[in-house]
Amino acid sequence: MKLASRLSPLLYLLPALAVIILFRIIPILGSFVASLTDYDIGGLHGFIGLDHYRRMFSDPRLWLSLGNTVHYVLGVLPAEILLPLGLAVLLKNELKGRSFYRTIYFLPVVTSTVAVSVVWTWIFNPEMGPLNRIIALMGGEPLAWLREPRGIFEMLLSPLGITPSGFLAGPSLALVAIMIVGIWKSIGYNTVLFLAGLENIPNDYYEAARLDGAGRWSRFRNITWPLLSPTTFYVLIMSTITSFQTFSLVYVMTPPPGGGPLGTTNVIVFYLYQKAFDRFDIGYASAISVFLFVLLLALTMLQRRFGERKVHYS
Repeated sequence: MKLASRLSPLLYLLPALAVIILFRIIPILGSFVASLTDYDIGGLHGFIGLDHYRRMFSDPRLWLSLGNTVHYVLGVLPAEILLPLGLAVLLKNELKGRSFYRTIYFLPVVTSTVAVSVVWTWIFNPEMGPLNRIIALMGGEPLAWLREPRGIFEMLLSPLGITPSGFLAGPSLALVAIMIVGIWKSIGYNTVLFLAGLENIPNDYYEAARLDGAGRWSRFRNITWPLLSPTTFYVLIMSTITSFQTFSLVYVMTPPPGGGPLGTTNVIVFYLYQKAFDRFDIGYASAISVFLFVLLLALTMLQRRFGERKVHYS
């Protein structure tokens, strides 16, 4: 009887555990094994050890895609934290039509990424897009947007006689356009997380601060921000991971084979896709996936090591 009572909780967990093992653990292990083999569309041609990982060091397109990914992450991460935080604070207060706004900001999250990408591609169209028409009405020069390979810093500084190159030239305007869509798409989800965090802060703290004469900024800096740090920390980690894994926007808005103008929107997951399903170099693509997994694991551990010190859980 005691044995049955001990095993019964495991039986409830068994279906979920089976799904995790079947669709998570086994594919991860399979990717690692495939990364050690010469495996392509023709099948398995033998075990080659760490050759694919050595090949990465001399693959300029891999490092170009990693640089594009770093640009993308650095571009979207601050906005994916600060903008949802600001929206959450506004929606937490007594705002007219608050329920309506809470519905509107979440619509991009539940909208198909492909549909969103198609609409934004039209918005960014250099000839017929409404964005360039607005810029022209304001007296500005129309931009090529998804067709522009030059870095954003290069475009801004070249009139001053400064011409940064390489990584310092910044993300291309095409990649910046994809960043804008990525930020717009993710704001609603992060806003919900921040709203949940704000709801968990007792009003007693704010009432006591008002009695002491604290203003809005002082209440935010000394109460809201410290007590919201667990939510901020979670959003930081998850946004970093999802930003490194961006793919659909790049695939639809700057489709294969190149990955945008001169490959400037070719992020690492898009490059992985090209190797696996365009070149059918499955062994090398598996090695890239393992490299990306290790990179994200290392970043997450660093964030936990240095970021969790500033998190206040009570």
